[in-house]
Amino acid sequence: MKTFTLLLPLVSLAACAAPTATPESSVPTASAAVSGFVTDVAAFDQFIATTPTPAQFRARYPGVTLVLPGDMATKELRMNKSRYFGELDGAGRITGGKFQ
Repeated sequence: MKTFTLLLPLVSLAACAAPTATPESSVPTASAAVSGFVTDVAAFDQFIATTPTPAQFRARYPGVTLVLPGDMATKELRMNKSRYFGELDGAGRITGGKFQ
């Protein structure tokens, strides 16, 4: 009975922390996630041209750190296109940016 009493709060916390899905039908769906850093810059530029949301960017390129305006970032120099500083429009969609 002690174990059940201890696990119940943990289970309810996990349920509360579950992310909620948001519909984003206005933007074309991204194809499969690209692991690691960006190697196909042309395909990346085509993806950015669809003005994805930050969530769509992170789903498509999980290995690339997305830094948005107002985010704090270190000054390290990355030569492998693994950190992208995105520019946002008024709706919060990525319209461009640069690798650093």
